[in-house]
Amino acid sequence: MNLRVQQLIDVPLAVDLDGTLISTDLLWESIFMLLKQNALYLFLLPIWLMSGKAHLKSEIAKRVTLDATTLPYRQDLVSFLRREVARGREVLLVTAAAEPFARAVAAHLGIFSGVYHTDGTNNLAAHRKAKLLSELYGEGGFDYAGNDRADLAVFKAARSAIVVAPDAAADRYGKTHSSVRFDYGRPKIKTYLKMLRVHQWLKNLLVFAPAVLSHDITNPAVFLAATLGMIAFSLSASAIYILNDILDLPLDRQHPTKRNRPFAAGLLSIPFGLTVSASLLALTAVICLFLPIQFALVIGIYLVATTAYSLALKRMLLIDVICLAGLYSLRLIGGKMATGLPLSFWLLAFGLFFFLSLALVKRYVELQGTKIEEKDRIVGRGYRAEDMDIVGQSGVAAAFAAVLVLSLYIQSDEIQGLYSDPWLIWPLVPMVLYINVRIWILAHRREMYDDPVVFIATDWRSQLFIGTGVVLFTVASVF
Repeated sequence: MNLRVQQLIDVPLAVDLDGTLISTDLLWESIFMLLKQNALYLFLLPIWLMSGKAHLKSEIAKRVTLDATTLPYRQDLVSFLRREVARGREVLLVTAAAEPFARAVAAHLGIFSGVYHTDGTNNLAAHRKAKLLSELYGEGGFDYAGNDRADLAVFKAARSAIVVAPDAAADRYGKTHSSVRFDYGRPKIKTYLKMLRVHQWLKNLLVFAPAVLSHDITNPAVFLAATLGMIAFSLSASAIYILNDILDLPLDRQHPTKRNRPFAAGLLSIPFGLTVSASLLALTAVICLFLPIQFALVIGIYLVATTAYSLALKRMLLIDVICLAGLYSLRLIGGKMATGLPLSFWLLAFGLFFFLSLALVKRYVELQGTKIEEKDRIVGRGYRAEDMDIVGQSGVAAAFAAVLVLSLYIQSDEIQGLYSDPWLIWPLVPMVLYINVRIWILAHRREMYDDPVVFIATDWRSQLFIGTGVVLFTVASVF
């Protein structure tokens, strides 16, 4: 072994955890894990914080269990550390995270010869961390891997710095001192669009339904009101999607596809997500100022319902799918409130059964993909493996109920004033039946991978039938 390599091995390497070893912050994650257990902890958090950040972390860690196996580790850095350990180098985990979290990570990776962490009174960050390492190894007697402004004091006390995914301050330090770097690219536009779930905005086109079915969509004032309503629903939906993704981080990381979501994968930070969510809600409030107060009330109900769904209702058997169907119906009601147009009972009834069927498709597909034993529930849901058949039967029944409502609507007196010959739109009945039952057949074949609403909007066969339906409505309204 040459002298240079021996000198490197003789110097311990201390590694930060949050933002360095993992691409997330355990304090933020643990706060939302705690709030998901009981939202009333929100009132205790500032009280704990008044006694210091170390006390806050300690109190949260007492009540939250961390699964260290699913965290978004920076794998290239972990590989580098394993190589250093294999060469005989002492590698330490030195973090401001609470003791249970630090030890869980260390136990999972199995590469650290020592673990130093925040305790109930001492928040091991910045100058405190630099002081501890200097006392243990002497100033300049260790190397340190960190990522942000709080690590600058440790960089200065270390012999050399390893800069990992740096913020602006750490980036400047790394460039000035020619530090070893582990750089990561900035998030792409696709990452932000995925965070907002822009593809889910297609659902909000339902806001236009009252205007379309009443033949008032060509009225500029009605069209503008419906457009503003759709934008408001889209922005508020994205705000709630962000909060939902943050609350569901531990569950998403156990899912084969959801683990790639921006927050679960550590591509975007929780504070950034909270800022975006608050901004979207503020924009929604501004839009509501230009629409009737009744529309703002609908948006408020929508936000309360979606938050309740994220916190609790999604884990309740059948309540979850009924809630989802109700949220679609709220979009229809929102369209009525935004435009001031009447809302048909038939449309609400059709929407309830149609979207209940699609919500049940989602649960059916989840049950197909689970590997749990009978009498065990899907993680984060109220369903068990043996429920799959009844879920499927209920979903198909709801699909046929939607078609029955549509059939009765075409025969009703209400339609006579809108169409001179309602028989021209009768082909809609088998077309809707085809779309919905085909989705169930594909789900049964295990060929349904997308959200069923998004599937309908992107599947060419469904698009063909929807386009034909628009033509039938147009012809029936003219002739």
